[in-house]
Amino acid sequence: MIQAIVFLPLIGALIAGLLGRVIGHRTSEYITTGLLIIAALLSWVVFIPYAFGGGAEAEAGHAAATKVEVLRWIQSGALDLRWVLRVDTLTAIMLVVVTTVSSLVHVYSIGYMADDPHRSRFFAYLSFFTFAMLMLVTADNFAQMFFGWEGVGVASYLLIGFWYTRPSANAAAMKAFVVNRVGDFGFLLGIFAAFAVIGSLDFDTVFHSLDSVKDAQFHFLSWDFHAMTVVCLLLFVGAMGKSAQFMLHTWLPDAMEGPTPVSALIHAATMVTAGVFMVARLSPLFELSSVAMTVVLVIGAITAFFAATVGLVQNDIKRVIAYSTCSQLGYMFVALGAGAYSAGMFHLFTHAFFKALLFLGAGAVIHAMHHEQDMRNMGGLRKKIPITYWMMIIGTLALTGVGIPGTPLGFAGFFSKDSIIEAAYGVGGSVGTLAFWLLVVAAMFTSFYSWRLIHLTFHGKPRHDAPAAHDAEPDAHADDHGHGHGSAYDNAHESPNVMLIPLYILAAGAVLAGVVFYDMFFGHVEHITHFFQGSIAVNEHALEAAHESPLWVKWSATVAMVIGFLAAWQMYIRDTAIPKNLAKANPGLYQFLLNKWYFDELYNAIFVRPAFWLGNALWRGFDDWLVDKTIVEGLGNRVKDVTARVVKLQSGYLYHYAFAMLIGVAALLTWAIASGGLLG
Repeated sequence: MIQAIVFLPLIGALIAGLLGRVIGHRTSEYITTGLLIIAALLSWVVFIPYAFGGGAEAEAGHAAATKVEVLRWIQSGALDLRWVLRVDTLTAIMLVVVTTVSSLVHVYSIGYMADDPHRSRFFAYLSFFTFAMLMLVTADNFAQMFFGWEGVGVASYLLIGFWYTRPSANAAAMKAFVVNRVGDFGFLLGIFAAFAVIGSLDFDTVFHSLDSVKDAQFHFLSWDFHAMTVVCLLLFVGAMGKSAQFMLHTWLPDAMEGPTPVSALIHAATMVTAGVFMVARLSPLFELSSVAMTVVLVIGAITAFFAATVGLVQNDIKRVIAYSTCSQLGYMFVALGAGAYSAGMFHLFTHAFFKALLFLGAGAVIHAMHHEQDMRNMGGLRKKIPITYWMMIIGTLALTGVGIPGTPLGFAGFFSKDSIIEAAYGVGGSVGTLAFWLLVVAAMFTSFYSWRLIHLTFHGKPRHDAPAAHDAEPDAHADDHGHGHGSAYDNAHESPNVMLIPLYILAAGAVLAGVVFYDMFFGHVEHITHFFQGSIAVNEHALEAAHESPLWVKWSATVAMVIGFLAAWQMYIRDTAIPKNLAKANPGLYQFLLNKWYFDELYNAIFVRPAFWLGNALWRGFDDWLVDKTIVEGLGNRVKDVTARVVKLQSGYLYHYAFAMLIGVAALLTWAIASGGLLG
C-alpha cells in the first residue's frame, strides 16, 4: 500500500510529461488526478489506525516504524544505504496532508487551468512535486531525505516559473532556487556533521546512538563546540530556507508568480512544510541542544511577527495569504523550539486545510475577476460569488483562530494556534516571554489583515474602474469612478463545480480538524505519547508547562483576534478614510512595511550587486581580456608574427643563401676564437 501511495504520483507525472501530447490534455488531467485521489484514499487508510486505533505497534507495546525496502541504494565501505519507505505516525500525518491537498489541487486545476495550452506539463509538474514530497516524508535516512528535499526544490522552480514567457515568473523561480540553495548548503553540512559524529545516516541508528554522543565536541581551530549544537544549527539553516523563515524568507512572496493552484500546494502541503517536518523528525537530536532549541524558538517568533506586519499593507490578494503562510510557519517553529513538537505538527496539520482553502478561494476570486489580483480593484463581490465568499469566510475564521477557550467550540486554527501560544508562555524566562508576546501581537495582526482582505474583496461597493493608489492605503469604499460598472465586475460569476467541490472538502477540514484531533496532538501527555509512538520526541515538561498556563494566557490570542477584527471593521467598513489618513500620517512606516522591511533592497546591495560586479570582473577582466585576448589569442598572434617574419627570409635567391652561410661561418669562427678553441 505504501508503495502505491508514493509511486502513483510519479507514474502520473511520467505519463502526463512524456505522453501528454499523444494522449491529450484532458486524458493527462484525468490520469494524474485519478492517481492522486487513489493515493489520498490509501493515505487515510494508513492514517486512521494510528489516529483512532493506536496503530499496530502501539497494540504490540512497542514503537518500531514499519519499513518497506524498495532497493539497495548506496553501498560504500561502512556506508550501507537502502531505499526504504518508513511509515510511522509522523509519516502517516504527512501522507494525509500531502496527498489530500494535492489531490484537491489537481481537481481544482482542471477548472482553473482549463484554457492553458500547456496543461499536460502543468499536471506532470504537480504530480512530480507530490512524489518528491512523499519521498521526503517517507525517508528512512538522511540521504533519502535529501533526495526528496532537492526534489521539491526542483519542482517548485518548475512550477513557479511555469509561465516562462513572463520575465517576472522566471525571476521568481530563480530567486526561489537560489535562496533555497543557501539553506540546502547548511542542511548538507548538517548531514555531513551528523555522519562525522555518529558514523551513520540511518535514522534509527542515529537515534539509538545519541546517548553516546550527547557530550561530543567539535574542535575547530582553537575552539571546541558542542557537536549536537553544531549539527542542529546547520540542519535548521536548511529548514529556514525551505520553510521561509526570517532572513531566508524572501523567495516565498515572489512564488506567487506561479499559477494559484501551485501557491496552494507549496504553501499548504509541500515545500514550506518540509522544514517543519524535518525538525520534528529529528527532534531527538534537537532535544540534546538547548542552544539550538532557543535559536529555533527565537527565529520562529521573529518570523511570525515580521510576516504579520508586512501582511498588514499588501494589496495583492495572493501576497497577503503568502505572508500569512510565512507567519504561521513561524508559529510552527516556535512550538518546535519550545519542545512541544506535537503542537507544531498539529498546526501544520490544521494549517494545510485552511491555507489551501484560502489560496484556492483566492484563485476563484481571481478567476471571477478575469485575473485581477489587486484588492483595491475589487469590492462588492459577495453578491456575485456568494459560495466563494462563504468558503473564504470559513478559511478566515480558521486562520484567525475563532473559538471559545476551554470549550470544544472553535475552528481548526483556534485549537492549534492557541496550543503554540501556551507552549511559548510555558518556556518562561525572557526568551519565552518575548516569543509569547510576539505571537500574541502576530495573532492580532493576522486577524486584521485577514478581515481586511475579506472587506476589500467582498464588501463595500465595487471599485473595478477606480484607479489604484499605489502610494497610499486605498479608501475601501471609494466609488467615484464608474460605480463598479467595469466589465470584470459585471461579468464576475461563480466558479464551476470542479473548482468548488475541493473548497467544500477543505472547508470541512478547516472546521473540524482542530476539535477532532486536539486530544491526539495536544491532550494529555499519555495520549500524545500513545499517538506518536516514538516517531517524535515527547517533551513532557514542555507540554505540562503549556497546559498549566494561566487563564489570561489561554484567552490572550482570542482577545488579540477580536481586537484585530474590530480594527479591520472600523477601517474598512465603518470609516474607510482611516487607512488613507494613517498612511499619509506615517509615510515612513507605511513604506517600510509596504517594501517588506527592505530585505530585497538590502540583499540586492549586499549580495546581488557585488556578485554581479565580481562576475562581470571575472568575465571581462580575467576570462575575456587576460585568458582569451592576452594568453590564448595573444600567444597565437605572437606566433603568427614570428612565422610571418621567418617566411620573408625564404627569398629563393642563391646569393642570399650564400651570404647567409658566409655570415654563419664568420659567426662560428668568431665564437671559436673567443672561446680559445683554435689557439689551444
